[in-house]
Amino acid sequence: MKKSLILFLSVCLFTHCNGQKKYDPKTYNDKKFSKQYKKKRGKGSPTQMSFEEYNPISTLIVPEHQVLKAKYPFIDVHNHQWRMGNQNLSELAQQMSALNMQVMVNLSGRGWNRNGDSFLQKVMNNVKTSKHKNRFIVFTNISFNGIDDPDWTKTTVAQLERDVKKYGVNGLKIYKNLGLTAKDSKGNRIRTDDPRLDAIWAKCGELGIPVLIHSGEPFQFWLPRDSRNERWLELKQKPGRYRNPSKYPSWEVVMEEQHNVFRKHKNTTFIDAHLGWLGNDLNRLGKLLDECPNVYTEIGAVLAELGRQPRFARKWLIKYQNRVMFGKDTWRPEEYKVYFRVLETEDEYFDYYRKRHAYWKMYGLNLPDEVLKKLYYKNALKVIPNIDKSLFPKD
Repeated sequence: MKKSLILFLSVCLFTHCNGQKKYDPKTYNDKKFSKQYKKKRGKGSPTQMSFEEYNPISTLIVPEHQVLKAKYPFIDVHNHQWRMGNQNLSELAQQMSALNMQVMVNLSGRGWNRNGDSFLQKVMNNVKTSKHKNRFIVFTNISFNGIDDPDWTKTTVAQLERDVKKYGVNGLKIYKNLGLTAKDSKGNRIRTDDPRLDAIWAKCGELGIPVLIHSGEPFQFWLPRDSRNERWLELKQKPGRYRNPSKYPSWEVVMEEQHNVFRKHKNTTFIDAHLGWLGNDLNRLGKLLDECPNVYTEIGAVLAELGRQPRFARKWLIKYQNRVMFGKDTWRPEEYKVYFRVLETEDEYFDYYRKRHAYWKMYGLNLPDEVLKKLYYKNALKVIPNIDKSLFPKD
């Protein structure tokens, strides 16, 4: 009886009122924690290790809610499927269903080689002959090669119209090379607001398709690669992402050129990818959205910015609930659960899935249901044509 009482009291000492265990570094023997610790333990000595090796396991015990499937059906407006021309779409649709993703927008309709129609033809044929054809929306792409040719604008506009009317694409995706690395035959950088592109933006408005445009990169890529740079680890692991100010236009110049296009082409709808790289300055992004009612945005690859400012990000998303869509960018199904957890729960201090993007912890926004619905599917249904509305709730 005495031993049983001692055992009972010992258990109480290690238990919260909600039944969660406390961490005691001297006596904690939980097998799960030990397994985690061994898995994450670095190779460095106790006093010397690299930043990559330093990856401590949190001892904080707080309520956790793992969300493996979105609360509402959603549309991923920022996805890349480079093999869609010969891909098993039934298998892909099954993976999507496990996440509650009803529609995927493949932004890479023309793949890497944007000259010639064969790649896009294969993609669209595979989609149209699939029993899951209503689960996929495809955007086309354009090449800036030969922009000096007097017929380039006319030819590209014709390609865009053909892609929409003949092949059935529902949008245009512009990659970050425009305004950053794309050059004309003389070696001059092609500005995003280059007048030769005006006819492209205008044609998209005429055709009623949105332009999802990725301009620039995180502004930290232009900063010195030193101990004060939040993206130091990413620039170390991916040195090609560093933008030497002596070789590239400034971040401000790149972004302002994009914004000039938004202002000039009011009859065209734009989706500014990655929160316009202003996830760390939501007030500024809000001003852009206020100024340009033809602009929407999406959260692909920038969730970590929202997850570190949960209170302000929540207020901001509620205020701009009609202008933001769900996007992920990289197709890794196991990573979506972090998006759902940030958007849907009020969990605290949990890991992002890629340290070089965010060495900090995430906090849930606990967004209201109506905001979630708009983020997940309602806004995309308004902006992107020909999505099957029967896949989503009618409310």
